[in-house]
Amino acid sequence: MEPNNLNHINPFEAKVIAAVRSVFDPEIPVNIYDLGLIYNLQIDEETKDVYILMTLTSPNCPVAEDMPDQVRDAVRLVEGVGTVTVELTFEPPWDKDMLSESALLELGLL
Repeated sequence: MEPNNLNHINPFEAKVIAAVRSVFDPEIPVNIYDLGLIYNLQIDEETKDVYILMTLTSPNCPVAEDMPDQVRDAVRLVEGVGTVTVELTFEPPWDKDMLSESALLELGLL
């Protein structure tokens, strides 16, 4: 899923992505979606259940235990959403090449 091209998604998915974008990495002032920390986001069309596979900038991140809960809580606020499952992975490891163009601009790297 390309973070900068949201024209191809439906309105419900856009609301879910907006909710994910409301969560920020505590060490980098950019939301986790544009940081490239969301590896997979799936929504069941019928039940509106949401599955998110995400990573962190580092396995030693101080919010490793809290960040998935923050994402889950943010997505649960979307009207009509079903069950929200957030899974944390470190494969492949995150690196700065996963930053979206808007994140690069925001961080002054572009």
